[in-house]
Parts: sequence; C-alpha cells; structure tokens
Amino acid sequence: MDSLNAALLEVPDPPEEFGQDGGKFYRAYDALAGEIDEDLTTSLKEQLDGMLIFSKLCGFADHRLDDVQAGLFAGVNTAFLALTIPLLSADPSDDTNALLAQNNAILLQLAMGRNDSLPTDSALPSGEFSPSHDIFLVNALFALSLAFAIISSFLAVLGRQWLVYYRKRSGGGPDRQRWEQLKRFLGAKRWHLELILDDVLPFLLQIGLIIFCISLIIYLHHLSPSISIIVGVPLYIGLAIFLTSALCTLWDRFCPFHSPLSHFLAWGVQSSPAIFRSVSRTILSWLKPLRRKSVVWAQLQRLMSTIGREEEKMESLQIIALQRTICTSDDPTTLLYATSNILAITDPARLWLLWVDSGFRERFFVQFKNSPRLAPHFRGKDQNDIAGSVGRLYSATAAHCFLSLDSAWGDAIRWQEEILKFPREMIYISGDRLSEAPLILVRNTLSHLMLQFSLVVPSNETFEVFRGHLAKYSYMLERTDLRLLGLISWIVSEIPQMRKLNSPSIAGLRKAYKGSVHSIPFAHSAGLRKTLVTIAP
Repeated sequence: MDSLNAALLEVPDPPEEFGQDGGKFYRAYDALAGEIDEDLTTSLKEQLDGMLIFSKLCGFADHRLDDVQAGLFAGVNTAFLALTIPLLSADPSDDTNALLAQNNAILLQLAMGRNDSLPTDSALPSGEFSPSHDIFLVNALFALSLAFAIISSFLAVLGRQWLVYYRKRSGGGPDRQRWEQLKRFLGAKRWHLELILDDVLPFLLQIGLIIFCISLIIYLHHLSPSISIIVGVPLYIGLAIFLTSALCTLWDRFCPFHSPLSHFLAWGVQSSPAIFRSVSRTILSWLKPLRRKSVVWAQLQRLMSTIGREEEKMESLQIIALQRTICTSDDPTTLLYATSNILAITDPARLWLLWVDSGFRERFFVQFKNSPRLAPHFRGKDQNDIAGSVGRLYSATAAHCFLSLDSAWGDAIRWQEEILKFPREMIYISGDRLSEAPLILVRNTLSHLMLQFSLVVPSNETFEVFRGHLAKYSYMLERTDLRLLGLISWIVSEIPQMRKLNSPSIAGLRKAYKGSVHSIPFAHSAGLRKTLVTIAP
C-alpha cells in the first residue's frame, strides 16, 4: 500500500495542546468527514431516487428502472381506481332504462285503448342504490394504497431537500465549517435521518403495495371467486416470503435479507423492555404530583424550560472528532495524527468521554496490539525507525489513557497482557533522538515501562537496561518540566523496592503521572540534585 510507504508515512510528535500540530489532524479529519458524508448522502439519494413515483413531475431527467417501476405501480393503482370508483354510485343507464320501460308500458296501453291503469311508480334505481360492502372496501383500500405511494413520493422529495441542507456549506473559515458540519452530523444521528430515509420511507411504499394486493384480491373475489384464488396464491406466497425473510434477520443478523420491516422488528425486540420501563416510570411520576395543582404547574414549567437543546461545546466536538476518526479511518497517517492528539487531552473528564465509547476502546486496542508488528509493512531503509516511532506513540497513548483515568485493572485483562508483551526496545527513545523528543512523549514512554514493571517485576538485566535509559532521560530535566521531574523522582524512590523484587504501586504511579505534589518526594532543587546523582551511571 502506498500509504504505508516509508517515504509517505509521517509519524507526528504529540502536541502540547489539542489540535496544535500545524493543522495536520484537522486536515486529515476534514478529508475523512467529507468522504463519510459524501458516501452517506450519495447512498440516501440513490434510495430516494428509486422511490420517486412521478419522476416527470419531480423534474428528474434520468428515468431509472426503479422510477419506472414506481410509476407503473401508481399508474396501475390509478387505473383500478378508475374502474372501481364508478361502482360506488348508481349507473345512470339504469335510470334511463327504467324510464324507457315506463314509457313503453304507457305507449302500449294507449295503443290498446286501455287507460285505466297507468303506471304510477316513479321511483328510480338511483334513489334506492347502495354500494355493496365489497365495493366500498375495495375502493377504500385502493385509495389508501395510492395515498401511501403519494406520501412516500412527497417525503422522498422532501428528503432530498434535507440532504441538500446537510451538505450545504456555511460561511466562515474552515474551522467554523468543520464544527458546523460535525454538529449537523450529530443532529442527523440524533434525529435518525438515515433511519427515516433508508427505512421509514421505503416501508411506506411497501405498505402501499401490500394494501394494493389485498384490495386486488377482494375486487377479483367480487367479480369471480375462482379468479381471485388463482391470482391470490402467488400474492400470498410473495407476502409469506417477505415476512419470512424479515424474521430470518432476527435469527441471524448477518442474513442478507434485510428490509425496513426487518429493521423495525429488530428495533422492537431490542427496545421493548426499555420502552416498557420508561413508559411505566413516566406514568407513575406524573400520577403522583396530580394530587396538588401547584405541583402540576411546577411540572409544566419545568417541562417548558427543557424545550430546545444546548449546542455541543468545542471540547465535546473535539472528542467526537477524535472518536469518529479512530473508529472509521483506515489511513495510517490519519490514525497517527488522531492518536498523537489524544496525548494532548489532559482533562480526565474530557478523556473519559472518549474512553467510555466501547467502539473507540475496541478499535484503539486493535491498533495498539498490532503496532509492534507493522515493521515488515514499511518500505525503505528506515522501516525499523518508523515502526519504532509508531509503536512508541501508541504505547505512550495507552499509558496516558490508563494513568489519567481510574480504570480498574480487573476489567482489562487483555490490556495487561498486551502491555506486558509490548517490546521494551520499541518503547525506549534512543539517545540521538532524545534531545528532540517532546516532553509529553518522554513522560508517557517512561510511564508505560513502569506499567510493565508494576505487573511483572523486571529481571536484573532488564532493570540495568532501564536504569541506563533513565539516566539519559534525566538530562531532559534541564527543560524544567515539573511533571517529568515528579515522575522521575517517583521512579527513583521506587528503585530500592524494585531491587527487592517488589512491584511498583499503580496508584502511586498514577499520582506521579498526574503531577500530585504528595507523590513527588524530590520536588525541589535539592531533590533534583539528589535525583540526578542517584540515577547517574
């Protein structure tokens, strides 16, 4: 793959603040978001184009096969209505025939010279006419079927207008357009735009088709019961196949027979318990306050105050952009840009919004697990260096997430296994690169190593290698980073315990990583000198 070529792949340095990486992450995100939105709108437009019934009236020049089929359905429906609607009223020819019969009777009596008993019955067939129950039902069903078809066509045109607004660019610079488009994406997701256009509207058209088949069978039964049976058998078989295919998707969600009905059935099965509990709590909560009118008025005021929703803040939009990028992108460079910006999220509350998403955790775990195995995929003489930089970035991000959040290790057994298996030689920053390495990367790679040692006590050989690297890292203290000073000081304080084969405390490591003053035993100038002397080779 060209994206994995060493000449094209760039391993970014973690920024100190979110998005302050020269716009690299934002440019990658804009390209990804544009591709996702374009795929969404294109697929929905194709779905809506296939539903439009009166393609000529809607002004579309391209008459697709689906449009012709939908137009044929509406035309056939209208043709049957033209046949059955006259049956709801009396036939004028019946009145004409009745009047002619009376005139013939009068003329016959006059010709015979008899005028004693002229017909006196002036009632016409139209006065006593009443349509049969079957004809009334057939016309009602045909009209209802046509109404569903027209409504689905109108909503399809309206849906195209919704998609135009969704993709419409607003004024302002790229930053404003980025966040406004993300708000539109969240609004479309919140109001289930894809569900409405992809499932609800086709379902309306399918309902209209089913109603038409039922009314056709009833009409044919009115004309000839035997013909209705001949036509009804294949229609019943088709309806049975439609229902069976929808039920098959409940048994196997990877069954290919998906339809709007199957989606509604799956949603109903999954949501019925929660809907029942929610409705029950709502009814009970409203019944209790009804004893006093003042409480009812307070409830109404509280309800009115909740009308309208507050827009997402910039911090939340940034987290959503990261989550969206990690979960959907397959481009290595884009994923690296997103991962490097995770290290810039220092607020645990914001980081928790990202980490609580199960899709993000699963995708990031796969990337973290596979990062040490990427070296054979990189081309060129620097493939090992690039693979090491990629693995170092993912290891630092994993340590950052676990130490910034109070995650329970008992719920993350597989994370422990992968942290232990991560190659230490990939975590260490070489001496020639150390002077240019960002402080945030230095802190987090040290933290990852200490996480490994907290799970399994290192051997003497591993400890000596770590001690030598720690001495090199100590020269980074000249850049006056208090958090790095606190972390190295805490590590030095734990060295005697590690020599006694005692694992470092994860709680202590977490406090030192967060920069807690109580966890820094050498957080002053004398301690700094003592730290440097202790870890010097």
